[in-house]
Amino acid sequence: MNEPQSDPATPPNRRRFLKLTAVGAGAAGLAGAGALAGAGQAAAVTSGLTALTHPGVLHSRADLDHMRSKVAAGTSPWTDGYNVFATDFFSKSSYVVAGGRATVTRGTSPENGNAELWYDCNAAYQNALMWYITGDRAHADKALEIIKSWTNALQEINGADAELAAGIYGAKLAAAVEIMHYTGPSGSWTQSELDATVAMFENIFVPLINVYGDGGYGLMGLKGMFQIAVACNNLTLFNDAYNAFYTHSCCGLTKLIQSGTGQCCESGRDQAHTQLILGSLAEICETGRVQGLDMYGASSSLLLSGFEYTAKYNLGNSVPYDATFGRCNWHWSAISTDGRGTFRPIYEMAYNHYVKRAGKSAPYTAQVAARLRPEGAPFQCDHPGFGTLLFSL
Repeated sequence: MNEPQSDPATPPNRRRFLKLTAVGAGAAGLAGAGALAGAGQAAAVTSGLTALTHPGVLHSRADLDHMRSKVAAGTSPWTDGYNVFATDFFSKSSYVVAGGRATVTRGTSPENGNAELWYDCNAAYQNALMWYITGDRAHADKALEIIKSWTNALQEINGADAELAAGIYGAKLAAAVEIMHYTGPSGSWTQSELDATVAMFENIFVPLINVYGDGGYGLMGLKGMFQIAVACNNLTLFNDAYNAFYTHSCCGLTKLIQSGTGQCCESGRDQAHTQLILGSLAEICETGRVQGLDMYGASSSLLLSGFEYTAKYNLGNSVPYDATFGRCNWHWSAISTDGRGTFRPIYEMAYNHYVKRAGKSAPYTAQVAARLRPEGAPFQCDHPGFGTLLFSL
């Protein structure tokens, strides 16, 4: 995607997650997972960390240096990925900032400010990466202009899908903030400006996402919390999200991917949301890796089995399907053909970790990664995208 298909003033439609309000009179969104059928928490799990590593959302400094050096040397596949990344609409330092806005509404018409926020989150993150790779100050200035504009303006995120907006967009914005905080040009960001950005995250985003709901909906909040916690250097929030990843009975890892098969809890819904879940879990695990935690290996590398199951099915092969495995509040009777064969740019991250770093076999994931290489832009703001540049080893 070199340019968005519609103007921010007329946000594009998208398939949405079934809302938490469907569980019962909206109570689940307020009471958290405890209001969901069958919900309940296991004993708390903590990360054991005493401090967070920075930069530490998706990319360590070593990771950033690695991609920069490979691009500078003209080494494939990084240069192939960079050529796609650098020409993307959101990677341009000439990008015109769409926000900030005082209010962002998602899931309730009119969705005022919604497209503006996710456009700007993409541009902030991609310009932050362009700054680090190229050293061009114009990209740093653009990323900081975007971050500061939303910090100064945003007062509320609302609407039926406010949690999705806060989780998905917050995760992307946190990644941009983290890069600029720890690598930005000297003097470009004052302590008071940084403190205001942290306050924006903790006062506006966090209250919407710390109620972790059901299935993919809850996972979007969990992803946002994980990345925001690092950007805010808040170990308490980080451990809260870490605990939910392992123990939450409706959006924890073992409730999203079935042990033994790799079936996703939304495999019966459609393949786009299934891949949204897998990609988001990988983003959490990637940040965990940067923090020194092997979350990719959780439950005997359960996430890998999820990628393999979904890649195998979407490559045209048959897979087993268990109709009793789904979300806490919904099950589907058969695996969905909706979106089958349409791949999201999420596979390089998983492939490079499991195959190249961990030395595991992932034949179907490898096939999809090779097919997509070099990976391009994500759907809207759902993932980092561009994995060939960002995550190749």
